[in-house]
Amino acid sequence: MDTRIGFGWDSHAFKPGVPLRIGGMTLEHPEGLAGHSDGDVLLHAITDALLGAVAAGDIGSFFPPGDPRWKNADSAIFLKLALEELAHAGYRIVNVDTTLVLAAPKISPIAGEMRARVAELLHVELNQVSIKAKTPEGLGLDHVAQCHAVALVERSADEDELKSMSAVIESQRQLEDVVEDLLSSVHGLPKKRTEQPLFDTDDIT
Repeated sequence: MDTRIGFGWDSHAFKPGVPLRIGGMTLEHPEGLAGHSDGDVLLHAITDALLGAVAAGDIGSFFPPGDPRWKNADSAIFLKLALEELAHAGYRIVNVDTTLVLAAPKISPIAGEMRARVAELLHVELNQVSIKAKTPEGLGLDHVAQCHAVALVERSADEDELKSMSAVIESQRQLEDVVEDLLSSVHGLPKKRTEQPLFDTDDIT
């Protein structure tokens, strides 16, 4: 069976006055994570790991941080696009292993619930998702949350039967059509055509 590995990493600084979103959950904490979207460092890292596994770019390739449509967006949108890329490339998830690095809040008491939520978003079994947490001792990063993610994927269809979405998207207009469809289906927003300049691949932050 043809297998591939993808690696993802993301980092966001803590910021007062915003909700803390990690793993598709809202956590009780006096500060949230700063970002153009909801700042979900775990889902961002997993998204990049899945995209990387099929060489489909990164979050910034599809969701540029300067685009107002992604302001405070639910990171489940990004994850869904990565799953679409994976399926169209003919692959499926074997397992996802992640490590969160943050001083607070403590993840271990809610790790099981978070694993269940991530597994639900990925449409996989609970035993295919691992979430670990470490503290950034000695790194001077107590006000930052980081996440490392590794995804193992395997081929699920004949290569000639499926093509990657990134291979068939030949213009920015076609890419925006894909993005607007995702907005409509996942985020509940109406489709709206706006002309955008060619975007860079900066991180979603």
